[in-house]
Amino acid sequence: MAFIDMVDWNPQSNDIFAWKFPETNLSTFTQLVVHESQEAVLFSKGQIIGKFGPGKHTLSTENLPLLRNLFGIPFGGKNPFESEVWFVNKTAPLTIDWKTESMRFMDPDYGQMIPLVAKGRYGLKVKDAERFLLKLVGTLQTFNSMQLTDHFMGPLVAKTNSSIISYMTANKVGITQIAAYLDQLSQFIGQPMKEFWEDYGFELTGFYITSVDLDTSTPDGKKISDALADRSAQSIAGYTWQQKQAFNTANNALSKGGDMGMMGAVMMTGGFGGNNGMGQAIMQQPQGNMGMGMGMGMNQMGQSAPMNAKKEVFCSNCAKKFPATSKFCPFCGDPYNACPVCGADNAPNAKRCVACGAGLDMMSNGMQGGNNCPRCNTPVTPGIKFCPNCGNKM
Repeated sequence: MAFIDMVDWNPQSNDIFAWKFPETNLSTFTQLVVHESQEAVLFSKGQIIGKFGPGKHTLSTENLPLLRNLFGIPFGGKNPFESEVWFVNKTAPLTIDWKTESMRFMDPDYGQMIPLVAKGRYGLKVKDAERFLLKLVGTLQTFNSMQLTDHFMGPLVAKTNSSIISYMTANKVGITQIAAYLDQLSQFIGQPMKEFWEDYGFELTGFYITSVDLDTSTPDGKKISDALADRSAQSIAGYTWQQKQAFNTANNALSKGGDMGMMGAVMMTGGFGGNNGMGQAIMQQPQGNMGMGMGMGMNQMGQSAPMNAKKEVFCSNCAKKFPATSKFCPFCGDPYNACPVCGADNAPNAKRCVACGAGLDMMSNGMQGGNNCPRCNTPVTPGIKFCPNCGNKM
């Protein structure tokens, strides 16, 4: 039987934690080469007989005193023995990605259970080679990051899910704010993870959560994601869900051969945020004066008044909400260019309202037509003798 003269390991990848030398026929003159960031551990007859750090070592009874007890090898001479040689990589490969399974979370902002999924990256290095080999390696030939992830998938997912839900619940952080808390969340989970890996001879060199998102692979998650996207669009444009549904209904009626009466009926039922008075004013206008009626309504005194039922509007420039009584946005100074139909703020050069689609140029021309109050410049309907805003005689 031939004996091995040289034993060493030159890994081709940094994600291999441990590798077993394929031969066991050693002798007391075998040269053991351990490279930097490696540690070699020798097993024989079910127990560890020696550990070696970086350097070149000649195996002998001096550095392996247990050989005398296990094999009766005397001092000196070239004596054979059998032993498994495991090389352990003690660098820190920060390339192990993880991803949780879907978890249910009661979102504090919406008061509903939503499905979440998280992912990130962690880094490990072997701190105690002996403990690592005894607990994990067993009969394997190699042990890499993929095998490690598969081996610990169950406890890793369970601990991560539990910690994420606990943190978000305790701090009342919803899905729309969690991105701002990823660093704190990573630190919160990192400590229990560190203790977990120490039991297996590892040092946790880093634990990072890169994202916590809605699990859109589930039907519930997809519906919630679509609803959030729709709500964001409504907030930016300055219209409500009720208004969107009302206009969809009106458009469908008109596309099927309906008339403007249907549009008025929709508005009377709250199509513009429940402003029934505006709908009624529109219905009372003659067909030929529809443009004027859309822009102006009649108050209880029979005077014309701008149709602005909104108490707050979203700025067309910075998208922040401000009182509809303001002439300028208090956040960015942009002039409040109100739609005469729904009151939404629009850009100065807008031709149609971003909220209700009303033609701004048409209504502006139809309302003004040279009939502005010379004192306060308020648009006045033709035929009105006194300004409804300041009382000036027209």
